[in-house]
Amino acid sequence: MSKVSVLVVDDASFIRDLVKKCLRNYFPGIRIEDAVNGKKAQALLAREAFDLVLCDWEMPEMSGLELLTWCREQDNLKTMPFVMVTSRGDKENVVQAIQAGVSGYVSKPFTNEQLLTKVKQALNKVGKLDTLMNSAPTKMNSAFGNDSLSALTGGKAAVVAPAAAPVNPFAKPVAAAPAPAAAAASRGLLNSPPIKPPASSAAPTGGRGQGQLRLPNGIQQCVIKALSLKEALLVVKRTDTLPQVLDSAVLDLEQGDNAETARLNGYLHAIVAHEPKPDSDWLQLTFRFVDQDAQKLDYISRLIARGTAQKHFIPGA
Repeated sequence: MSKVSVLVVDDASFIRDLVKKCLRNYFPGIRIEDAVNGKKAQALLAREAFDLVLCDWEMPEMSGLELLTWCREQDNLKTMPFVMVTSRGDKENVVQAIQAGVSGYVSKPFTNEQLLTKVKQALNKVGKLDTLMNSAPTKMNSAFGNDSLSALTGGKAAVVAPAAAPVNPFAKPVAAAPAPAAAAASRGLLNSPPIKPPASSAAPTGGRGQGQLRLPNGIQQCVIKALSLKEALLVVKRTDTLPQVLDSAVLDLEQGDNAETARLNGYLHAIVAHEPKPDSDWLQLTFRFVDQDAQKLDYISRLIARGTAQKHFIPGA
């Protein structure tokens, strides 16, 4: 019985590792190839047959939408399942992808369940799901509780608190293993509605602006306290559900008079209390970037340049 083949396309190696780890844990018989952008994926698709493509939208050289458009122009790829895995979740982007012939849509940050649901739906439509399920699938287990940790450690045990453990407000920042690619950068600056600042009037002041942090367990408004080319220092309102070190996330960063928004992919590198007390109402998050697209790097550089009156050094950056 031939294996089901999947092509994972994303300029961030961190994201590719998350997707591959999830699929291999649930479908041990699957064959997975990956590509760093649409151009590399195009070359692979021209010489190999794949049953499914999981593709980012914002990438250097060739975007996911351009790759999708090219695929639908090829006789042998017209019906191949093509799922977008992207931080572009706006209605207009979804409509644009549907018009180009996308098979499914997964918004970043995603859970394993969300990704697997889309993969199974896409493969079921072309009669490949049974083949995959018959290759001795394993049950989803607790290892899925922290996808980012597995991706960074290669499945080896690491000295990091499990996802369910509460954050110690007075603990020193817990550093993740070195990110495979820390420089941020990308295409995909969109004119979006203004992002609302934190609702509480007691929000910390003196930051570089407001943003929106999308986490696997929900959306949190944040204050951007500092910014470098590798990471952002954020302050968020403490809620009943605490963010976790190594959680994958998307930072919607808005600056400028034209309400420009950059969607930056990354993960939480460290979490500490913003105030020196155990019942601190605010948490300080170090958000590490993982994108590789040079346009995002340029955008972040311009944001830093606009704040020359403020220091933007982040320890460890």
